[in-house]
Amino acid sequence: MDTRLLHTFTVLARTGSFTAAATELHVAQSTVTVQIRALERDLGVPLFDRLPSGALLTDAGRRLLEEAGNVLDAVARLRAAARPDGTVRGQVAVGTPESLCSTRLPGLLTALRARHPEVDVHLHAAGTAQCVEGLRSGRLDVALLLEDGADFPDVVSEPIAHEPLALLCAANHALASRTRPASWEDLAAEDFFLLEQGCSYSDELERRLLAVPGARPRLTRFGSVDAARNCVAAGLGLALLPLTTVEDQLRQGRLARVPGPRFPDVPLRLARHRRRWVAPAAEAFTREAVRHFTG
Repeated sequence: MDTRLLHTFTVLARTGSFTAAATELHVAQSTVTVQIRALERDLGVPLFDRLPSGALLTDAGRRLLEEAGNVLDAVARLRAAARPDGTVRGQVAVGTPESLCSTRLPGLLTALRARHPEVDVHLHAAGTAQCVEGLRSGRLDVALLLEDGADFPDVVSEPIAHEPLALLCAANHALASRTRPASWEDLAAEDFFLLEQGCSYSDELERRLLAVPGARPRLTRFGSVDAARNCVAAGLGLALLPLTTVEDQLRQGRLARVPGPRFPDVPLRLARHRRRWVAPAAEAFTREAVRHFTG
């Protein structure tokens, strides 16, 4: 069996669209159609229901999906073992919170490039839910999660560092100059810019604010740290963000830390699929990430 057909099958199963699969595979849509039909003929069963809304796996397709992943992993292991010089090369798809992309990842990628120049890393800025889905589907090889806990089926994670958080306001905000720490009642009267749903520390902050009797805080969700940070700097409200994302603004006097409740550091977890084989390139990234964040 041509393993290219299995690869096309797994991409189509994940995207649910012949057009999206063709775009990802850099081939014509007709090529995806031909390859899927060839695989269905070879196996003697339909793998997808073709619907106006997209391609939906049949029962046979769902049974095949995990086994197809195992076959593709085995092929990758064979190719890795056949390399005579032991050079680590290949591509690694990494999911990571947007807050880490511009702060902690450049140093990690620089160190990885120096140690393994033939490893290419493709970063995907995503929240926890998207990272977990990416690991399950095979779109991601490794993920970095900012989570207190990560109890997900098929995904295993380990904490490798902790990210301190900062409760922030504009430098000229009334809360910046007060000597008495702000209470939850004080904070519940403010406007907040939180990161998207699924961000553990933003969700916990929302829960604490809404638990204040009679509180009606205005809560706006963003998928971007930059957007939340800029709104706070403009004096429009408060935000809880990783300290590493606001150190420059604090130093420049554009932002100030709000004296108030203490927020525990959030663990940074390295996550991968529980059963899928870790390719040498992904293993190299994992080792460098542990070295970078714990060193």
